[in-house]
Amino acid sequence: MANILVVDDELGIRDLLSEILNDEGHTVELAENAAQARAARQRTRPDLVLLDIWMPDTDGVTLLKEWSTTGLLTMPVIMMSGHATIETAVEATKIGAHSFLEKPITMQKLLKAVEAGLARNSGGAAAAAALPVRKPGMMGVAPMAVQELTVEAAMTGGQTIPAAVEMGPQARQMFELDKPLRDARDEFEKCYFEFHLAKEGGSMTRVAEKTGLERTHLYRKLKQLGVDLSRGKRNSSTSAA
Repeated sequence: MANILVVDDELGIRDLLSEILNDEGHTVELAENAAQARAARQRTRPDLVLLDIWMPDTDGVTLLKEWSTTGLLTMPVIMMSGHATIETAVEATKIGAHSFLEKPITMQKLLKAVEAGLARNSGGAAAAAALPVRKPGMMGVAPMAVQELTVEAAMTGGQTIPAAVEMGPQARQMFELDKPLRDARDEFEKCYFEFHLAKEGGSMTRVAEKTGLERTHLYRKLKQLGVDLSRGKRNSSTSAA
């Protein structure tokens, strides 16, 4: 799989993204600021970078511009922020960012953005057809003309994010009680989490808040119960086909 560099000053976000991406089979390098990101960029030559905008030493847009002007922007960079404006998204795509993820980041959008970024890096014909056209003299994937740039296009590098797909059952369920307690409990918990994932559009952050669990613990719990976290993604791909 791919080598991915995650740059974010929040420990919880680094840990969560690392666990999700590792579970998908990727190798993940972590950096909490621009200085560590520069060193990791030189050391590991990542296939893709997830880069937070607001960091204590050097902000993500400045680091992106630095890589672009020094010829180091040879990999797709996905910007992340919970407070950025559309102007920031437009600026980042002009510099060469592949796409933009708004926090809180849902698992569906994260995996879709990573897949699109890695597809661009592979140079496949299908990937090229799905991405914005390059402009002469600009490194990386150039954005569409500014007058045609929508909020969604700026935030996703031209990729269309599908509507949230229902991932779980209805609020009321019938359970078979003539079984061992552990089996009955696991069945209930699986339905419980599937319901809340569907209700919250796949947002791990909102489900964690709703259920009172820390996000990393929630993710481990969902994997333990066998909750299919990629089902919404597969359904979106089927609909598009």
